[in-house]
Amino acid sequence: MNKLRTALATAAAAALGLAALVTAPAQAAAEPAFLAASQMPPSSTPWTATKVFTGVPENGGALCAPYKIPAQNTRYREFTTELDTNGVQITTVARTEADAVKLVGTLRKSLAGCGPLLERQNPGLQAVSASHGKLAVEEGAWVYSLDTADPQIGISDIHLFSVGRDGRTVTFVRWGQMGDLKDAPLTAFRTTTKTAVNKLH
Repeated sequence: MNKLRTALATAAAAALGLAALVTAPAQAAAEPAFLAASQMPPSSTPWTATKVFTGVPENGGALCAPYKIPAQNTRYREFTTELDTNGVQITTVARTEADAVKLVGTLRKSLAGCGPLLERQNPGLQAVSASHGKLAVEEGAWVYSLDTADPQIGISDIHLFSVGRDGRTVTFVRWGQMGDLKDAPLTAFRTTTKTAVNKLH
C-alpha cells in the first residue's frame, strides 16, 4: 500500500507526461509564478515549499497516465507539512494555445478515469474518482478528487487535483493526505487553484 500511496502522490506529475504533445520551445516570456506555501489549503501544521525546480519530479510515476514526462518547458514545486499531508504544483508552457487546450482536455480525461484504472491495476483496492466542477478563472480550471481505500490493510487516502489554464500555460495542482473525501478541504482547494492560475502571468 505504501508503494501505491507513493504512486498516487505523483499521479499529477505523471499525467503531465502528456505534454509530450508540446515539443517545440516556448516563446520567450516571463516564467509563470508558483504558489507559496501559505497559499495551500489550511493545515494543522504549517506548510513548507521547496524552491521551483526545472523539469518534473524524479518520482513522477506513470500511474493514471502512462506517458513519459518531458522536462522541456516544465517546472514544479513540492509542498509538505509535518503530518502526512503533501502537494505539488507542476506548470508547463505549451508551444501554442491550441496545444494547451488539448493538454488540458487530455489531463481532465485522465483524472476522471483514474479510479477505475487503479482498481483494474490493483485487485482489492477501492478507488473512486469524482469531478467537482469548473472554476471561473482565466481560461478555466477544473477540480477532481481521488478517494482510495485498501480494506485488507485498512488505509485510505484522499487526493484533490486541479487543472487550469491561462493562455498557453497549463498548471496542475495536487493535494493529498490520509483520510476520506469528507476530510478534504475542498472549498479551500478551490481557492488555492484560483490563486495558482491567477499567478501564472
